Amino acid sequence: MSTRSLSHVLGVSQSLAGKAWLWRGGNMELGTGSTAASQDLDRSVVTQLLMTRGVAADEVAKHAKPTMREFLPDPSEFRDMEQAAERIAQAVLNEEQITIYGDYDVDGATSSALLVDLLRSLGVEAGYYIPDRLLEGYGPSGEALVKLAEDGSSLIVTVDCGAMAHEALTMARDAGVDVIVVDHHKCAAELPPTAALVNPNRLDESDLAASHGHLAAVGVAFLLAIALVRTLRAKGFFESRREPDLMSLLDLVALGTVADVAALHGLNRAFVSQGLKVLARRDRIGMAALIDASRLKRAPIASDLGFALGPRINAGGRIGESTLGVRLLTTSDAEEAREIAEQLSALNEERRAIEAEVQEAAEAQLEGQHNMAVQVLAADGWHPGVIGIVAARIKEKTGKPSIVIALDPADGTGKGSGRSISGVDLGAAIIAAREEGLLVAGGGHAMAAGLTIAQDKLSAFTEFLDERLARDVERARISQVMQLDLSLAPGGLTPDLVNTLEAAGPYGVGWPAPRVAVGPVRIVNADIVGKDHLRVIASGGDGRSFKAIAFRAAETEMAQTLIHRSKGRQFHFAGRVKIDDWGPRPAAELHLEDAAFAD
Repeated sequence: MSTRSLSHVLGVSQSLAGKAWLWRGGNMELGTGSTAASQDLDRSVVTQLLMTRGVAADEVAKHAKPTMREFLPDPSEFRDMEQAAERIAQAVLNEEQITIYGDYDVDGATSSALLVDLLRSLGVEAGYYIPDRLLEGYGPSGEALVKLAEDGSSLIVTVDCGAMAHEALTMARDAGVDVIVVDHHKCAAELPPTAALVNPNRLDESDLAASHGHLAAVGVAFLLAIALVRTLRAKGFFESRREPDLMSLLDLVALGTVADVAALHGLNRAFVSQGLKVLARRDRIGMAALIDASRLKRAPIASDLGFALGPRINAGGRIGESTLGVRLLTTSDAEEAREIAEQLSALNEERRAIEAEVQEAAEAQLEGQHNMAVQVLAADGWHPGVIGIVAARIKEKTGKPSIVIALDPADGTGKGSGRSISGVDLGAAIIAAREEGLLVAGGGHAMAAGLTIAQDKLSAFTEFLDERLARDVERARISQVMQLDLSLAPGGLTPDLVNTLEAAGPYGVGWPAPRVAVGPVRIVNADIVGKDHLRVIASGGDGRSFKAIAFRAAETEMAQTLIHRSKGRQFHFAGRVKIDDWGPRPAAELHLEDAAFAD
């Protein structure tokens, strides 16, 4: 391994995607024929991966195997945590009627399931309420909160929503019901009226608590669970009953954290690392059914939570019944779990078809927005349940923050969902637009946001975002490069290498999966499979060949070059190594992200 940290990887200063390939940190050239099989090399690779993700040399061991003991803060460090735990403990002791009010996405479903499961273990059969995405929209509805109070709930706990719900929570207060908000979305300076509001992103939060602002709502709910059990313990509640196994809830925390695209550093890495171990035990009946419905033949890894399990839970809230996710994750009936999991899989397939239609229509609008800093796309008839996914696809295609809005001509409003790029805080911009009177409602965090807008404000809103974010977007786009962790010959692409790289996981936002450069290679075959995926068989000078696949890349310059202009040429590839276990024996394949001429 050399130390030329700023040199171009494999000499690539401009790839087929127009990017320079640079080392993420130190240069790791494994050399021809290296298979990363030796124990010393394994340790060296893992150490380098951790250090290039910000880990100090003396903390490598701590981060290599993240544990709850090392990363868990004292929940009482968070504002209102003690008040929230005390109020829920009071409700448990007094056998009050409690309802969990959750969002309709994976974070909301897992947060709701976590609190329902916890309260059940404490002898309380809490109810839950998940709003309908199309009929009620995001966040607590004042009417729904009042109705829950009228039906007997004296305590409502909102999860993954509520931080900005001033009007709804005022209605609940006036109706005489206590509401505790457990959230992670950005807050305004003025907080809504609540019995307690637990959110690391409160503007008045302490530095220690604010350092956990990357937690998903399910992570905040887990901290509340710890605080509640501690409070009940102090009151002698467990003198005659067993304390709940809080660690068994970490499968829910892991799923919600990854699916909500929360940054995987610090405590979140411990949540996911330990949660994957719980998932592997298959103790939760609904989670086991979900794994089976996802056709996974092995224990899930972190990427499975985001690409296999999470989308199925989300499908219920997007185009089906919003309560399906919570029902699945809290049921104790194996047959019911199997039926719900199969229903969610079918809804997920239906969601894919709807998404493809909306994406095609949204991409057609891009022609007139070449000079905009933020892509704002809107039309009548688009399904609100898929606009977030389409916004993410448009962001990937354009490299710009993107907002997709489903307009409703019946009332002249639109529901929008946005996704941002690294370095551009979209959530703050949406809150600023709401405060300027350009939005009916809106909020979110740096990388994702949601909004409701009057159609006649659409043009002014687009101009506002362009003016506010143009400089940030330009800076972020200029600084975009392809960062790589190691380079090697084709013979180095082995299952052993994949296992070595996984040892520095789990990976996700804020803790990127390792990207490798492979080359030089010649193209044996390149074609399009499925609707728009590029599949390549490549061979190196070491005589070793491998499969590479680039998802949704059929129309890219890379695909056209590799298919039509590769004869007699050599290339370098860049991407992430995965296990292909469809064949008779596991093999390593490359999920191709970029390519460059090597001659």
